[in-house]
Amino acid sequence: MRRIPLLAAAGALLLGAFTAPAAHSAPSTFVHPGVTVSKAQLDFARSEVLAGAQPWKSAYDQMMASKYADLNRTPAPRATVECGSYSNPNYGCTDEREDAIAAYTDALAWYITKDARYAQKAIQIMDAWSGTITGHTNSNAPLQTGWAGSSWPKAAEIIRYTYTGTWANEGRFATMLRNVYLPTVIKGSNSNGNWELTMTEAAVGISVFLEDKASYDSAMARFRTRTAAYVYLASDGSVPKTVPSQNLDTTAKIVSYWQGQSTFVTGLTQETCRDFTHTGYGISSISHVAETSRIQGQDLYGTDVGERLRQALGFQSKYQLGTAVPSWLCGGSLNLGLGPVTEVGYNALHNRLGIAMTNTQTLTQNNRPAGTNNLFTAWETLTHGDNPN
Repeated sequence: MRRIPLLAAAGALLLGAFTAPAAHSAPSTFVHPGVTVSKAQLDFARSEVLAGAQPWKSAYDQMMASKYADLNRTPAPRATVECGSYSNPNYGCTDEREDAIAAYTDALAWYITKDARYAQKAIQIMDAWSGTITGHTNSNAPLQTGWAGSSWPKAAEIIRYTYTGTWANEGRFATMLRNVYLPTVIKGSNSNGNWELTMTEAAVGISVFLEDKASYDSAMARFRTRTAAYVYLASDGSVPKTVPSQNLDTTAKIVSYWQGQSTFVTGLTQETCRDFTHTGYGISSISHVAETSRIQGQDLYGTDVGERLRQALGFQSKYQLGTAVPSWLCGGSLNLGLGPVTEVGYNALHNRLGIAMTNTQTLTQNNRPAGTNNLFTAWETLTHGDNPN
């Protein structure tokens, strides 16, 4: 692995400057269901569960035993969700995120069982929120909007395009996404990279559901910029790429933004030295957007996005599995806890493209079935584990 000590040189900073990638345009016709999981992937998961095959059956059982699949769940919508730093205060933050995950869980349960009660429960939850919420406030509002806004369209896509019953308030739900969520998440964030990546994931998913090509293009361009600035590759030069709006125009600013890390190696992320949990959020959203883009007809796995995702997964997985931390990395100490975030990227890169990913494979298989982080990632062994579609 090539190590590149950070040098305070003007030329190094120029190497780190970002050049916008070629534009990725929205599809001429959007594919549905098409947010993170496709109909073909759902069909595969369903067939494996019904056959009792592993790991899908255990993943399904895990999901159905969770609180999110409870048909007696009562949604708890609020007009204004107020979320401070680390959800303090927490006025509706947990309720909103978990209701959105529950709606997605019920949508998956509907598809696999074809029991209409689950579709109707998903609709009940989505209707409760679309008839109530008007906005998010306090310091964590952008991130909260991204977390919940990532789950809502996944649920809505499955219900809208596979449930044969009625959803009378579908239009109101679309209006909620358009007016309450999209204006916030489409703007992005200059905070730590996991914020903007999650917000962009929400913007992409909402754009698919709304069939909003302009928002899709805007979100995808932001995604390409942020992904390049979140995961370092040696080919980037002696310093990481940056997001222009953050004005990281000195060596000291870049090192500070990368949590004090001044030696850059392939696969390191902007938040590795913060902790693996937040790093996992960023990796998860990168994989989700790449998966949605692939379903919509533009495969990013063969671009630098796929390479950055592969390297980030491998680097973090190695240390999550117990490799000793060298003194040059994060002062010789890492805060582990990557979370259930490896299935989508591992399946795309290893199973579909045939790329060897030894550490990521070991970690993924050790963690099966992958559950939920109770924020925006859920049941990905079921939906993407060794899924050929």
